[in-house]
Amino acid sequence: MRQPGLRFSNAVISWSLAGALLAGCAGGQSATGLPSGGAAGTQSTAHAAWRGGLHKPGPSSPIQHVVFVIQENRSFDNLFQGYPGANTSPTGTTSTGQVVTLQPVSLSAPFDLLHDFKDAVQDMDGGKMDGFDHEGTGCQPKCPSLAAYAYVPSSETAPYFKMAAQYVLADNFFQSDEDGSFVSHQYLIAGQAEDTYGTPGVVPWGCDGTGSVHVLDPSTTPGTPTNNTISDCFDPDLTLADEIDAAPPLTWRYYSAGVKNLGYLWSAYDSIAHIRNGPDWSADVVANDTKLFGDLKAGKLANVTWITPTLGASDHPNSRTTHGPAWVTKVVDAIGKSKFWNSTAIFVLWDDWGGWYDHVPPPVLDFDGLGMRVPLIVISPYAQAGVVAHTQYEFGSLLGFTEQNFGLAPMSASDTRAAPLNGGDVFDFSQSPRAFTPF
Repeated sequence: MRQPGLRFSNAVISWSLAGALLAGCAGGQSATGLPSGGAAGTQSTAHAAWRGGLHKPGPSSPIQHVVFVIQENRSFDNLFQGYPGANTSPTGTTSTGQVVTLQPVSLSAPFDLLHDFKDAVQDMDGGKMDGFDHEGTGCQPKCPSLAAYAYVPSSETAPYFKMAAQYVLADNFFQSDEDGSFVSHQYLIAGQAEDTYGTPGVVPWGCDGTGSVHVLDPSTTPGTPTNNTISDCFDPDLTLADEIDAAPPLTWRYYSAGVKNLGYLWSAYDSIAHIRNGPDWSADVVANDTKLFGDLKAGKLANVTWITPTLGASDHPNSRTTHGPAWVTKVVDAIGKSKFWNSTAIFVLWDDWGGWYDHVPPPVLDFDGLGMRVPLIVISPYAQAGVVAHTQYEFGSLLGFTEQNFGLAPMSASDTRAAPLNGGDVFDFSQSPRAFTPF
């Protein structure tokens, strides 16, 4: 049973209590044996297209380092309410037709909202975006009325607003999946999640634990939840790490919270059996997010880097802190002050909507997406200045950009179909690299 709003400390979490706090996602084996996200044959078609020369990496790209900074559980309306030039709404509609004004709720608010596949379908309500009044919550002593209809006060999001004002904020950026953290983090390393939904039944997630996850029937749109389960330690055909390993001298690194912190759940490669149980685990996966700063000082940054925070720095509801913006600022500043700045693109994004209201209906592209609109900030010496990008992008756009930048093949439906940040509103590679100003 999903139980939002469990109490926990800001630093170290007892695994025995953590199980259902994060109503996220899971992993499974597609009925076709191919990665999910579209019709059977999508992956083989994508690879054939690449081999046929339909995709060409940018031979003169100045980007040699791509960094994914992945925060937690915020919709665009919730985190960037009122940002100048962005598409936000100060009101929302309930299932009864009532129009309500979004209320300010701190990042440190002591409650969580349900946010897995079934909740996304309920919230979207066939594109009417009026099901958020059915959102389940967990809070003490009493939940606020219509808790999902809320936004984070601008006093707390000021660092994010400042980053957006200097670089690019995408206000039409969607999850590639209609789910929570487990599935979303798989989409951010593989472009799909083996047709799974929800969260593993026990913690820790992945190959460190003994959990299982449910699978969707992908023959319907949206997919149909089934009672079939598979282990949450699975082996998809391909991840971005596998492509990088096969293309030396390219390198990758995944930094996460330590194993005793609830943030360790977001270490996505823990669910990829051949990585968790192979040499990559000790070589490229680091269960210490602060190690990034030491590596930068030592002059080391992989070509592709993912970094996920501790719970207290994640922006996750019920984390009971407001430390997320400061942590993201620390990461961005460390990269910006390093020798790697002139060759880096940083993507600051949030893994799912967290149950919070958003007024923009996601386009329906397949059985599992698109999912909810979430924020994306693109920070780079080649990013445009102070632009709000309105082009439709998704998680697969970030993978697609990375793949095309380094000459790698698309892996699944999401990164094959998605615009790879090529709408003319994100990068300008004709400009001289902009100097970095610390935040």
